[in-house]
Parts: sequence; structure tokens; C-alpha cells
Amino acid sequence: MNENPSNGYIYGKNPIYEILTNNPKRVNKIYIQKGFSYDNRMKKIVELAKNHKIIVQNINLQKFSNMFDENVNFQGVVASVSSVEYVELDDFLNNSKQDDFKKLIILDGINDPHNFGAIIRTAAAGGFDGIIISNHRACPINATVEKISSGAINHIPIIKTTSLLSSIDLLKKQNYWLIATDMKAKQNYYEIDYTDMNFALVMGSEGSGISKTILNKADFTVKLESDFESLNVSAAAAVIIYEAKRQIALKNKNK
Repeated sequence: MNENPSNGYIYGKNPIYEILTNNPKRVNKIYIQKGFSYDNRMKKIVELAKNHKIIVQNINLQKFSNMFDENVNFQGVVASVSSVEYVELDDFLNNSKQDDFKKLIILDGINDPHNFGAIIRTAAAGGFDGIIISNHRACPINATVEKISSGAINHIPIIKTTSLLSSIDLLKKQNYWLIATDMKAKQNYYEIDYTDMNFALVMGSEGSGISKTILNKADFTVKLESDFESLNVSAAAAVIIYEAKRQIALKNKNK
């Protein structure tokens, strides 16, 4: 096998089905566990692979075990994939339609692949338009991220930048408002009107939070009150994403 290990593979029936359905050009080859009993989803994977002329090979998937950072359940199938095609912020802005307000998420220092994958999944489900990450202090898109996202990574642009600060400045020039989460904020997350502006929601790491330089650029800072302790970053992101979705749906209903 000549493919690059770890970040060159994804595993699990649902993520592989999703990528074959939505972005088959990324798939190089499909590996299926020898003797694995095919259910309907696995049959569909094989059918899609053949339709796109992708090689399917039966092997012992234990050969892949040492390529990943943790014990994983392959669910009988592994795919060799090319790297995710990141989107340039300039291209995203140039291609964005002007008839609707846009909603972005900026991740500052999110290094946990489970959190990253969960945020991708929730952002796509919540109708957000893109996720911005940095070359530095950011989790790479690897097999765990793709697995946790359950294929959502193929439904939302991932915008990679060399400087979050420069990207924020560019967004502001394009009439985006910056909303940052901060435990010391005076406003609660639900007190913001998410329906009448382009905005970028900044989420920081659980350890150090949002960097001070980015926090200083925020137009709004919001908090999520808790009777116990602060929420996991992916859970906190989900709360705000779905508050924005709720407000937008209510406004559209009342038009």
C-alpha cells in the first residue's frame, strides 16, 4: 500500500458512504474486511465505488490499526482519500451570494479532533456557511475528525488561513460582525439578534480560550451561563448555532 497513513484514510460506513455520494473524486481506493457480512449500507458503498470506477479490495483491516492514534471500530471498511480541499477566504467571499446573510465559525486553538469533528457536524446541520481555521494552533483534518463529523465535512467549506487576525480584518471589511464567546461577557448568547447581519462566531480552546488579540476585535462578546461548569466547546458551539437557527426560522415564519 502506497498511500500516506493516518490522515490519508477515513473509516466507518457512514463517512465513506457520504464521501462517495458527495465528493467521490477524493476517494482513491476502498478496503473491506475479509469475510465481512454486507448490510445494505456496505452494498451501497460497493455499488457507488464501482460506479465511480474506484478499486475495492478485500483485506485484513488490522493492517491499519497502527496508523491511528486510538483504538477504532472500522465497521468493516476503510477508504484511502486525498486531502480535503481547503477553501481560500477570498474565493469564499467572491463566490458568496449577496441575497442572504452569511454565518461563519472561527476556531481559535481547537486542537481536539473530537471537538473539531462535532463542530463541523453541528455547523453543517445548523445551516452555517463555512468554518475558518488557522495553519497554526489548529487540529488537522484527520480520520477521527472525518469520523466524528459523520460526512458533514463534505457539506460545509473549511477555510484555512495563515492568520486569523488578517482574516477577521478582511471579514470586517466585507461587513461581517465578530461574535466571541467569553465567560466574562455581560450579554447572554440569546440576547444577540443573529438574523440581520453577516457574522462570524469565534470559539476558543477549552484550555486557553480565545486569544486576547482576537477577543479585542469582537463586536459582541457573549456568555453561556451554567450552574455547574463551562460547557465543552463543541456543546457550547451547538447551543449558539441552534439559537441562531431558531431565530432565523422564527423570523422567516413571521414574514
